[in-house]
Amino acid sequence: MKFYLRRMKPKAACPPRPPMKKILWSWLGAFVGIYLVANLGQWMGPVEPGHMFVIGSFGASAVLVYGAPMADFSQPRNLILGNLLSALIGVSVWQLVGDNPVLASALAVSLAIAAMHLTRTMHPPAGAAALIAVIGGDSVQRLGYLYAVTPVLLGSLALLLVALVINNLSSNPKRHYPRYWI
Repeated sequence: MKFYLRRMKPKAACPPRPPMKKILWSWLGAFVGIYLVANLGQWMGPVEPGHMFVIGSFGASAVLVYGAPMADFSQPRNLILGNLLSALIGVSVWQLVGDNPVLASALAVSLAIAAMHLTRTMHPPAGAAALIAVIGGDSVQRLGYLYAVTPVLLGSLALLLVALVINNLSSNPKRHYPRYWI
């Protein structure tokens, strides 16, 4: 037990608050990105009641691509492929074992993580995209594999488009995007 308690001893201090410019760029990117994604659903035509184009994992994706654009998890391949792959896995798991939501939830997230590791597309919010396919209710489950295309793929592409514009408007050389594509 002492071994584990010693491992929890802090090794560093909390980092300082980021400069105000970085905070404002992050805010602007997140606002525009989520606003665009939320409007995509309306632009695409009538949506059934209770179904919104924005899914919870997009909030976490926005934190990464606008708040930490230089992180590996934030790069385009991770954002797009991680979300798409995880959504496909979540839908597949729901279709195979959806009658057991506890098992389906655990399988969807764990298989999504393993697949993202194997494909080098780790994007932490994508675990939520897989989970939403399982626990998202009738409006999500009725979409089937279309869920992976809309909202997941189209929403991810919209977030990427805004990230490419906003993150490169800054004159700060440490805020360019992306670091790599493939």
